Amino acid sequence: MKLDIDGLAVHFPYDYIYPEQYSYMLELKRTLDAKGHGVLEMPSGTGKTISLLSLIVAYLKQKPGDLTKLIYCSRTVPEIEKCVEELRRLLQYYEKEGVLDRQPLLALALSSRKNLCINPEVNREKYGKMVDSQCQSLTASYVRESHKHNSSVPVCDFYEKFDAHGRESPLPPGVYNLEDLKEYGKGNGWCAYFLARYAVTHANIIVYSYHYLLDPKIADLVSKEFSKKSVVVFDEAHNIDNVCIDSMSVTIRKRTLDKCSQNLETLKHGIASIKESDAQKLKEEYSRLVEGLKNARVAKETDIQLSNPVLPDEVLEAFLKRFVEYLKARLRLQHVVTESPPAFLKDCFAKVCIERKPLRFCAERLRSLLWTMELPNMADFSPLLLVANFATLVSTYAKGFIIIIEPFEDSAPTVSNPIIRFSCMDASIAVKPVFDRFQSVIITSGTLSPVDMYPKILDFRPVTLATFTMTLSKPCLCPMIVSRGNDQVSITSKFETREDIAVIRNYGNLLADMAAVVPDGIVGFFTSYAYMENIVASWYEQGIIDAIQRHKLLFIETPDAAETSVALINYHKACENGRGAILLSVARGKVSEGIDFDHHLGRCVIMFGIPYVYTQSRILKARLEYLRDQFQIRENDFLTFDAMRHAAQCMGRAIRGKTDYGVMLLADRRFSRADKRGKLPKWIQEYLKDSFCNLTTEEAVQISKRFFRQMAQPFTREEQLGISLLTLDQLQSEDMQMRIAKKSTADITTTCKAVC
Repeated sequence: MKLDIDGLAVHFPYDYIYPEQYSYMLELKRTLDAKGHGVLEMPSGTGKTISLLSLIVAYLKQKPGDLTKLIYCSRTVPEIEKCVEELRRLLQYYEKEGVLDRQPLLALALSSRKNLCINPEVNREKYGKMVDSQCQSLTASYVRESHKHNSSVPVCDFYEKFDAHGRESPLPPGVYNLEDLKEYGKGNGWCAYFLARYAVTHANIIVYSYHYLLDPKIADLVSKEFSKKSVVVFDEAHNIDNVCIDSMSVTIRKRTLDKCSQNLETLKHGIASIKESDAQKLKEEYSRLVEGLKNARVAKETDIQLSNPVLPDEVLEAFLKRFVEYLKARLRLQHVVTESPPAFLKDCFAKVCIERKPLRFCAERLRSLLWTMELPNMADFSPLLLVANFATLVSTYAKGFIIIIEPFEDSAPTVSNPIIRFSCMDASIAVKPVFDRFQSVIITSGTLSPVDMYPKILDFRPVTLATFTMTLSKPCLCPMIVSRGNDQVSITSKFETREDIAVIRNYGNLLADMAAVVPDGIVGFFTSYAYMENIVASWYEQGIIDAIQRHKLLFIETPDAAETSVALINYHKACENGRGAILLSVARGKVSEGIDFDHHLGRCVIMFGIPYVYTQSRILKARLEYLRDQFQIRENDFLTFDAMRHAAQCMGRAIRGKTDYGVMLLADRRFSRADKRGKLPKWIQEYLKDSFCNLTTEEAVQISKRFFRQMAQPFTREEQLGISLLTLDQLQSEDMQMRIAKKSTADITTTCKAVC
């Protein structure tokens, strides 16, 4: 299908298109034309990814002077692979249509060494850090130099061959996922990881994780040389502020500092040994640093980056040893201390005479020292690198951060476990370089409502803010708010009533009654693991679990990833063989963020309560105060926004396309309030009738029965044509163009009013 999107010829690789896909591409085109940033919300399962790729690829091909590169960021490896496959389908469609391609595109996925390494001696390691360490021990320049004089010193043959021939032979145009890169690497005997790292600089489309742009340590190595004429897409970006904050935060425990002391002893002996055997080496290292070896491309690839030369013993004795001892002393406190970075630095200078400036370059100096030491296993020094990174951050940023020193953790207030938290409170610090550096940044997801919050918390001015609804020829989603049990007792996860036996019983009866009428799979989400455990334990005592299991098998998500994976596998089996199953999960957990329950795997989703974040957390309190002072965002507004985006994310697990259908139960009376209901995505609000907003359990069950009876009727593609599914002729008709324009204007006007 060839579309005209506001004067741009766009090839779309399907015979049919959804109206919202066309509207989405129109807004995306306007954003790129304006060379600005945009926030676009589009329901899950409506072809957001292919719409993005079709429009941007057409823009790259037809306007190469305005746009040179697409940087597509996603959260997980499966999402990265899914995007690459959509891209492959799109470029195959270009070939099928016989479009003359004077500038063939190169598109590739990039991931960690763990996912790309083809050296069997290295990739057998279980953990990513160990793979990185093993790789560095085989590819570092000093190791390769030693190998020239002594062939018994092991090196990576794949990297050696890539270094000898791979740089001169660029990756041929095409689409490469992680497996394709590994196969290409094996076929040529080249390292797939460094091949991908080298290719990203001249690739037209790159698909990788958020951290390659948002984490300054990684971004400086991988993404530094990208052109300003690039468009950055953050997909599934409803949690982008949390990703930004995590990338700039550091947590140090007593155990970390004990390991640092061991690291320092190892370094001390190593330096003494080098001074005895090869004193000239340290002097040469200093000279090399001054001469600017740090800028050499190959050294930057394989070795830890070098900068700010200083003699190693000065680093060790003058800064790190004293700084680690200072941190140990701070952890001996028996009460909670909260202070700003300047106050921390002032105290540090007063007690151990360490100034801010040397601390600022601490991380780079330590990396230089470790490189000089030619240590075989860098992973052993990760505690010391963590402390050095903390030193650099605390001395670099005066605002937007807070230091909290606690004698114990919130989860175990009676167990002594001192901890230093250096927490970022301002998500815009990590993402600001991205907004400043690139021409257009697109933040998109299925659950961004209310979209006006993101420009505030990320501190940028978008040229486009739009939210799109799901056009349906028959209502395939049925959202309801259950506020009372059959005994008329209000149900809520509010802290004051959490232990109320009537509320717990009503939640159990709701699940048992729904299990009797819902075919196949039901997914339930609780506000926390602790709350879920208490509820399930109480259900056992009341005999509710037995009532539930008469209809369906029951599986539970746990904090342990391996246990959860087993539960998911068995849940799938139970749904596949017709027995049906229930999976109890937690909002903000693995299941709520990354697992799709399409078709029979999720015919009903139940949200047990509103998933507010733990409000007694000192870090959260500090962040709320910062948001209020800096961005004039009220505490309750942010907490409600955060809770509702996670509730919407849970609800969206059930609907993964227009041929899918499911019931969404919001089981808490507070959902019916205007401030909660109004923050749900528009595509859910549209089907949440007023008559569905204050139901009892029995009323919800009866509505669900009618809904599933209606959904069981045959439904053909012909019934969707002209309404939710359009051919090219239908799309181009004057009537449809007017309807789309009217609907898009209404969506954007509503969004703009919310912003104002």
